[in-house]
Amino acid sequence: MQTRRTALKSLAASILPTLEAKTTPVTFAVPNNACDCHTHIIGDPQKFPLFPARVYTPQPASPQEMAQLHKSLHIKRVVIVTPSVYGTDNSATLYGIKARGVTARGIAVIDDKTSENDLDILENCGIRGIRLNLATGGQTDPAAALKRLTAAIARIKARNWHLQIYTSAATLPAIKEQVLASPVPIVFDHFGGIQTALGADQPGLADLIDLLRAGTAYVKISGAYRASTQAPDYPDVAPFAKGFIAANPDRVLWGTDWPHPNTTPSAKVSPPLAIDDGRLFNQLAIWAPDPQARQKILVENPTRLYAF
Repeated sequence: MQTRRTALKSLAASILPTLEAKTTPVTFAVPNNACDCHTHIIGDPQKFPLFPARVYTPQPASPQEMAQLHKSLHIKRVVIVTPSVYGTDNSATLYGIKARGVTARGIAVIDDKTSENDLDILENCGIRGIRLNLATGGQTDPAAALKRLTAAIARIKARNWHLQIYTSAATLPAIKEQVLASPVPIVFDHFGGIQTALGADQPGLADLIDLLRAGTAYVKISGAYRASTQAPDYPDVAPFAKGFIAANPDRVLWGTDWPHPNTTPSAKVSPPLAIDDGRLFNQLAIWAPDPQARQKILVENPTRLYAF
C-alpha cells in the first residue's frame, strides 16, 4: 500500500527532472587528482530540512548524482559547500563528504552559536573553511560585509582554515585592506562577483586583481552563468578568467557550481539551471591554454588550500 510520503515522492519525481550527468565530452587532458572546488549537496528534505527563511527552494541533488557527473568529467576530488538554503545546518554537506570519502572536503556556514567544539567536529569531518554569503538575497552592503568579515576571521584564525566569500565585486573596495591584512586565506566565489556587462572598469575588479597579485586571496572561476548571460559558452567571461590567471595562477580555483541552483526567490521547488558541465569545463582549456596553469588550477592550488 502506498503511503502519503511515498506518494509525495512519486509526485515530485514526475514533476522534477533527475540530475543525470548528460554532458559534452571533455576535450582536453584532465590531470590526475583534479578537483571541483565548488559543489552543493541538497538532501532529501525529510532528512535534511531546508532553512525556513531561505530565499530559494532547490530540488534534491545527491552524492551519487554528483559522482556520476565527476566520472564523466574525469574529476577525482571535490569541495562541497553548504548553500544558503540550509542556514547554519551543515548536515547535508557532511553527508556528502562522508559519501565521497577521502577525496572530499567541505566549506561550512556558522554563526555566533557555533561553539569551538562544533568547529572541532566539523574539522574532523573534512571541513576546511567557512563561507560568508553576502550575495543571495541582495545582502551586499559594504559596511555589513566588513563587519562580518572581521568576525569570521577572528573565529578561524587559530585553525588551518580559510574564509570563502560570495559577494558582488562592488563590495571589494570596502574590504580590500582587511583582506590584505588577513591572517587566513580569503577565497572569492564565482569570478569574485564580477558582471561581464559592466566591463573592465567595473568597481572592484582592479581590487580583486591586486589581491590575487598580492597572494592574499583566491578566486574561483566557477559559475560563469552568474557573471554572464551569453550561454552556452560565455565567451565574454574569457578575458576576465585569463586576467585572473595572468595575475597569479597560484591563486585561481575552478568549480562547477553543481547542481546549478536557480536562486530566483521562490518558496516552490525550482529545477536547477540547465548547464552542460562538460561544455563549460571545456572552456577552461580556452581560459588556461597552458597545461601547467591547468595543473595549478585543478590540482596544486586545491591540494594546498583544502589540505588533500
